[in-house]
Amino acid sequence: MAKIVVLGGSFGGLTAALELKRLLGKKADITVVSEDDRFVFLPSLPWLIMGWRKPEDITLKVSDILKPKNIDFIHEPAKQIDPDASKVTTSSKQLAYDYLVISTGPHLAFDEIPGLGPDKGYTACTFTLDHAVKTGATWRSVLENPGPLVLGSSQMVSCFGPSYELAFEMDAELRRRKMRHKVPILYLTSEPYLGHMGVGGLGNSKTFMEHEFADRDIKPLVSQAIQEVAPGEIRLKDGNKIPFKLAMIAPPFKGVPAVMPLGNPRGFIPVDKNYRHTKHKNIFAIGVAIAIAPPEATPVPTGVPKTGFMTVKMAKTAAATIVSDVIGKTPPLADELGVVCLMDMGNTAAFMKAYPVLPPRQSSYMKKAIWAKWLKIGFEKYFLYKMKHGLGNWP
Repeated sequence: MAKIVVLGGSFGGLTAALELKRLLGKKADITVVSEDDRFVFLPSLPWLIMGWRKPEDITLKVSDILKPKNIDFIHEPAKQIDPDASKVTTSSKQLAYDYLVISTGPHLAFDEIPGLGPDKGYTACTFTLDHAVKTGATWRSVLENPGPLVLGSSQMVSCFGPSYELAFEMDAELRRRKMRHKVPILYLTSEPYLGHMGVGGLGNSKTFMEHEFADRDIKPLVSQAIQEVAPGEIRLKDGNKIPFKLAMIAPPFKGVPAVMPLGNPRGFIPVDKNYRHTKHKNIFAIGVAIAIAPPEATPVPTGVPKTGFMTVKMAKTAAATIVSDVIGKTPPLADELGVVCLMDMGNTAAFMKAYPVLPPRQSSYMKKAIWAKWLKIGFEKYFLYKMKHGLGNWP
């Protein structure tokens, strides 16, 4: 029986664990390790901030998903990985493995910029449920006592979508309340141009974002690096200072501490096309944890995003490859990664698709349409149903 340990209980970790159990059955003893016992539908966190969702609307209990599938769950963080001994150390246990799947997501490196972050700094964040709840409270205070908003992404970020969504959503909500004229919105980003998103743009995303920002009177400030944040003020490396009532700034991304020794200088793990570690052949990494080189050098460093759509694809490929190893078959040929995104814009939405994710591309498409908003709402319900019932093999 193959002992398989999966680190992470979100999109990638749960998909990989469910697929491995479905395909291997009693041939595998599978354990999921995660410091969070909640599966959170992360794409809906901007809606939670806006007050359009509650935590219970978008949250499932990880143990409830895994137990019916006879997958063990350890509610502890991974502390250390010994690749030579094939062991993982958690807060209280040491787990031996034949195969390890790393889907730990990012370490949010707020500490790299003084004053950044909601815990020890002065800015808000949308990447975790707890941070989103706190950001929602700050947003409500702006509605009661208006002031300037600053939204965007700092240097070394590799996830830009939620910041764009919140800029559009907050603009739409302020207009609905007939108070947009009381709240200046500035979009601050490390990207070299609007719509770059760490991947050299998606189709016409540059002109699309520029036109939408102009129509909505959202002021962009691109190619910016943040020096530090003080109460009510962002200080840029070029010397400019930006006041704010609410600043929602995506922080730099790194690999989590437990996987740092397996990765590059920022802790992102090098993998082959089947997401197998380039050195340790019984270790796989998926999602934000993997290293993908940016398509181009930018004046301010940016990272390549790994969306939920991409992560699920990676998880299925990694699981199929492990299954092939266990049963002695040839591993599958991995497809090029593509990306599909649904960006909410408050009163409408945009559908974005690109294949492959990095240029040059075979195809790319971007379209603003109300049907994209309904598609995003429908996908939220579909994916939560899929995970609640442990249907990791569903598209």
